[in-house]
Amino acid sequence: MRRLDRHGNIDFIDASGEITDCPLDRAALLARFHAREGEQLYDGAAAFAAMWRAIPVLRPLGEVARYPLVLKGLEALYGQFLKVRPILQRLVRKAGR
Repeated sequence: MRRLDRHGNIDFIDASGEITDCPLDRAALLARFHAREGEQLYDGAAAFAAMWRAIPVLRPLGEVARYPLVLKGLEALYGQFLKVRPILQRLVRKAGR
């Protein structure tokens, strides 16, 4: 995503480090993806959609995700991804050694 954000519209923050100005605790931040668009804080699929809207080439996908039925489907997929994420993280760690 960083490579696609050529205009620097997104401020990426590593939640595994020290965060002092966030309304959520660290465990909540690490459990799901979060994004702020304007004053609105999103999590899960809605956060990905907000990120997509900030990247011109992905903006149409982010706009389509505003539809409740589409967002509900994306959230279901994100929930399934969260179930396999620990396995993927272990595989990536092993590959990096």
